[in-house]
Amino acid sequence: MALTTEDLTPRIGTAIRSEKAELLSGVHAGQIRALLEQRGVLVFPGVGFTDDEQVAFTRTLGTFAPERTGEQVYNVSLDTAVNEAADYLKGSLYWHIDGTMNEVPILASLLSSKVVPDDGSGDTEFCNTYAAYDDLSDADKAEFEQLRVMHSAWNTLFYYEPEPDPKTLRQMMAIGDRELPLVWTHRSGRKSLVLGCTARHVVDMDFRRSAELLVRLRHWATQPQFVYRHKWSVGDLVIWDNTGTMHRATPYDPASGRLLHRTKLEGEEPFA
Repeated sequence: MALTTEDLTPRIGTAIRSEKAELLSGVHAGQIRALLEQRGVLVFPGVGFTDDEQVAFTRTLGTFAPERTGEQVYNVSLDTAVNEAADYLKGSLYWHIDGTMNEVPILASLLSSKVVPDDGSGDTEFCNTYAAYDDLSDADKAEFEQLRVMHSAWNTLFYYEPEPDPKTLRQMMAIGDRELPLVWTHRSGRKSLVLGCTARHVVDMDFRRSAELLVRLRHWATQPQFVYRHKWSVGDLVIWDNTGTMHRATPYDPASGRLLHRTKLEGEEPFA
């Protein structure tokens, strides 16, 4: 019962085709986990999982992580009629890693497409932060491995609401701040860059130089050779390694009906 796989780009993304029953049995779980770590993003075109099946499949791959409010499946939508916390998801339109405020970020997220906008908007892009690190010069690697970056949930607010009201800012600030390494040395020995819209400033670095460096590295890590862009069709399932990629949604109208269902895998290693 071998998986049928096809690499979608040279550096990131692999499509997997298998019978639904085989995926749910867990027989391929080890191979899928290995491919996820190697390729960053796995696409299961048109597999058409129900919510219960998505939860069951997620459980075959590791420890299931429920949402903070306890539900197993989360509605990813910018429509507040579908998701009361939709305004918080506006930050998802910018490159980020999930869980930078947590000591142990989630291992992976799984998204199933339920509704696709008629205009074809709302793709999801992923970039390989392992590959982005690997391709740096030796001099850059030596410099960056010594740097620490302050990450703040509230920093994302200024991407989509440059003049927030004080109450909104205080609510975002309450989520917290966390100092993280710029280069994450994983237990596997591989190294990846820790970037994204939560990255506020490089610790003990001049503000202008810090901003220039973080923008330079975000631009570097999101070059075409490191990026896979997924155009959704109803029934697709996509898994990404949250510890070795960044991701973002491309812009779409909140009233477009776009709806994805998310499940998550509990994190297995802290930032280091």
